[in-house]
Amino acid sequence: MSSNTKAGTVAPLYRINKFAVPTAARAEFVELVAKTLAVIRSQDGYVKDLFLEQHAGPGKFNFVTMIEFVSEEFAPKVAAAIGELDRSLNLDREALMEKLGVQTDSASYKSFQAVSA
Repeated sequence: MSSNTKAGTVAPLYRINKFAVPTAARAEFVELVAKTLAVIRSQDGYVKDLFLEQHAGPGKFNFVTMIEFVSEEFAPKVAAAIGELDRSLNLDREALMEKLGVQTDSASYKSFQAVSA
């Protein structure tokens, strides 16, 4: 998997996850995100992250995470580390989100300038 947008140029990868979390699920959700971010922060290629809670506005999603990686080449290793976390917790993340009533929207992004250059 190549992260080059131009020969020799490495573009950062941004993973943005949006969550609509019911009030009753907030504590359990925040605890899981904290554990997940701890694993992500220890991975090669990690640059920085933001974990945001909406405080105003009409949007559906009340939590957002934004994680920056050096490049897309690190994504499979990070995904594997999160999978290992889930196995160690005996956790089915998708089933838990459904049980808690959490709606999600997740995708990976690159800088518009990096993509269009």
